[in-house]
This record gives sequence, C-alpha cells and structure tokens, in this order.
Amino acid sequence: MRAQNLTIKELTELVGGGLTPRMVRHYHKVGLLPEASRSQSNYRLYTDKDILHLRRIVALKSQGFQLDHIRKLLQPGSTSAPLNNDLLDSLQQQYRSVMQQLTRLRQTASALEGLLGRDNSCLNVQAEALLQLQQLEVETSAYAEQLEQLWDGLDAATDAHPEDFNESLQQLLPLPKRSQIEVDLLSKLVIASGDVSLVEFVRWSQNAIASSRSAIQNKCDIIVDVSAVYAGIDQARAAHLGAKITTLIDDPHITSFTEVEQEYCSSIKWQEKLQQATPGCILIVGYAPSVLISICNLVEKKQLQPALIIGMPIGFSHAPAAKRRLIRSGVEYITTVGINGGGLLAAVALNALIESLIEKPHCHCYLQNK
Repeated sequence: MRAQNLTIKELTELVGGGLTPRMVRHYHKVGLLPEASRSQSNYRLYTDKDILHLRRIVALKSQGFQLDHIRKLLQPGSTSAPLNNDLLDSLQQQYRSVMQQLTRLRQTASALEGLLGRDNSCLNVQAEALLQLQQLEVETSAYAEQLEQLWDGLDAATDAHPEDFNESLQQLLPLPKRSQIEVDLLSKLVIASGDVSLVEFVRWSQNAIASSRSAIQNKCDIIVDVSAVYAGIDQARAAHLGAKITTLIDDPHITSFTEVEQEYCSSIKWQEKLQQATPGCILIVGYAPSVLISICNLVEKKQLQPALIIGMPIGFSHAPAAKRRLIRSGVEYITTVGINGGGLLAAVALNALIESLIEKPHCHCYLQNK
C-alpha cells in the first residue's frame, strides 16, 4: 500500500531509527531533504519517496557519515557518477579525524587497563595507585614525572607472581550473560589479540557451538585456507578427537596475504579442492576473503554443506563484505565483523572449541539461553 500525504509525525513513525520531526525540519533547512508539498492548512505532506530518502539518511547517519557527506552521496546523479575528488577528500579527512579520536581513546583505554586489569594478587597495588592519582599535582610541570613514577610502582609488582589472565580479564570485562564455553571462547580471542574491545566485534550463529561440537565428535574433516592457520591449530588435541585437518592452499611458497588472494583467484585447482569438501566439515578462513566468498557461493548453491564456518579473513574491503555475506548465508558461523580477524584468531577459535569438548564433553551450558 502506497503511503501518500503523510504528516511529519506519521512520516517519522514509519521511518523509525530515532528520527524526530525536529530532525526532519533540520534536514529540510540544510538541503538534505527536498521541501515537501503543503496541505491547504500549510502542513508538510510526505510520500513513499520521502520515506525511502529518509531511511537512506538514517542508515548512512548510523554508520557515522556527516550530514554534508550524506547530502553529496544522495544528490541526484550521484549513484551513476564516480565520487568527486572533493567528496573523497572530505571522507578521507573524516576518516583521519576518527582515527585520531580512536588513538586518543585507545591511549585512555590502555591506561585504564593498566590500572584496572589487575589480578587479585595486585589489588593492593591498585589501591595504592588510585590514592596516588588523587594526589597528583597536575598543575605543576612535574606531573608527567609523577605519572611515570606511578606506573613504575605498578610495574614493580609484576615481578612477584605470574599474571592470572582470567582474573585480569574479569576485572575489565565481566560476561555474566554468556555460557562458560562462550566466555572461554571470547576470553581466548581477547588474549590472543590483546584487545578487550574485540568482544564487541565477535559474532556467531545461534547453533554454532552446538554444531561444531557435534561435528568434531563425529571426527569431521577440518579444512583451513592456508598453512599459517594450520600451524596455529593445536594438533595434539585435534588428533586426540580424531579430527583430520587439511590445508586448502598448501603451497609452502605462498605466504603473504596478497599471494594467497592472487593464487586462489588464478588457480582453478584450489577452487575445485574446495568443492570436494565433505558434508558436515568445518571450514576455517583466516587469510583470504576470496576463499570465504567462494565458500558462501557454494553454500548458497547448495553445493557445500559445512557444519560450521570460522570466517575471519583480513582485508579492508573484501573481508568485511565476505563476513557480512557469511552472516546472511544461513550456515552456522563464527566471525569477526569489519577488518578484525586474521589467521591467529581463526586458529584460536577452533582451539577453544576443541579444548572445550575435551574438558567439558557433556556440558550443555551453551544451550541455556537458546
């Protein structure tokens, strides 16, 4: 049913996304939204075209685009013409600004992690550090030296005992709503990456853990994209469970990300090898987004039926696109959205699943919130 002659209130309710009448009026004012027709009572009236336009604005704004960029992106003819240099320069400036903000936030996070990420044996040192922070003379030129001395005092305590990673992580990132196996998986990924914020970028399908445990118990084939990922897998534990691990691109002379991408795309033998994967296998992609894209193609065509895909390729354009496609594919998956990922994390994810199956073979905690 076509929507015609909507009031501004009706329009915002249909568009959603937190849009308000005040925002719509502002979009008119800055030229982001064309002026609407008017009723006899001088009220603005909106149509389906306005709904679509506003939904695009809301979607782009949610991705962090500035209003001026959105206006240029949505102006008539922009979809058929290449982006002009002015807009590209403006987007690059915004990106650099965002990266500077992230750097500052990362510095703040690092300081907080150094202070708060203390295991129980360091809690007395933590309390002393907080007291010293309260007494810093920040208005004097000596405050930088005082801060350095504070960190030196904190670091001195690290000689007394080995770090308890689980305690430290719990201080920074409690995960009470996750099952034991899920918490263990996330914890291992965080420790491998050295980045607590990675938790916000890990995704898995509802039955990913259950499907992987069943497949491994059935001694499924495990196929990794490159030898670097194979090298990171706990071979002893995998062999204990009877899993057979093979490498898709097994040429030892192919080592870099670019070489893997080019080799897979140019050589039909790797693609044919992928098509021969047995139903119920586990596929692990830690390097090449083209491999993950091919897997998704085969899944969509019903030519490949894996029990699980661990998709964590690296890259700045193809990798995020491949992961989005994986999430929509309907197959069970574990992935890291955006550019996060890599062979180490992909191997760590599999190792966590294998270890949980050995140490908790009868655990069903991951089913509690299903």
